[in-house]
Amino acid sequence: MEDKTIAVWFSCGAASAVAAKKTIEKYGNENTILIVNNPVDEEDADNKRFLDDVEKWLGQEILFAKNTKIGTTSAVEVWERRKYMSGIKGAPCTLILKKEARQEFERSRNIDYHVLGFTHEEKRRHDRFVKYERDNVLPVLIDAEITKQMCFEIVTSAGIKLPKAYSMGYPNANCIGCVKATSPKYWKLVRDKNPDVFAARAEQSRRLGVRLVRYKGKRIFLDELPEDIKGGKIKSYSCTIFCETDNL
Repeated sequence: MEDKTIAVWFSCGAASAVAAKKTIEKYGNENTILIVNNPVDEEDADNKRFLDDVEKWLGQEILFAKNTKIGTTSAVEVWERRKYMSGIKGAPCTLILKKEARQEFERSRNIDYHVLGFTHEEKRRHDRFVKYERDNVLPVLIDAEITKQMCFEIVTSAGIKLPKAYSMGYPNANCIGCVKATSPKYWKLVRDKNPDVFAARAEQSRRLGVRLVRYKGKRIFLDELPEDIKGGKIKSYSCTIFCETDNL
């Protein structure tokens, strides 16, 4: 393959960082590689440090894809404007800040292929993306049989500290307080590690009438989550240009 333009969608996580590195190594000599990020204000502040470190590691500028029609990169502001946070229609933050921003970026470039940080154990997610979103996706990490744990090791061996979100117990370095999450374990973690975020989500969701937690088979408001709820490991999830939670 040569003379193609490949967009690697970097989400400030270890997997997408390694996907970018491997794409450059495999295709960079004969093709144009674009590393693209969808900035969202609600990600942990340390993600910016990680992005800068990865940019130096790649030796290539990371571009930003924004939805210029909405004029914001804040999920909170999107929810407020739409008076809707999450439900059967999905989440407007994903549609506006990720999907529409990606589509706008695509219209300004002639993209031949896309690369996302789907790891070897996420082939099902990759296959779903190819079926419903784009069929021109290069499964760089899957083909190389690179797992998520291997991505952690590759990044740290390069001398790059992983995003703070991982050390706090979050499975991905996406937004803190993801409104598509329904798991009590997830929201307990947010309440314990980021109480200010939990309080803000609880206030906004109550005011907008959104029950974000599923507890004992019933949807409840965040401020109704019992104090003695048990924690535990949270399932991995993804929030890139194709967002899903696996009921985290």
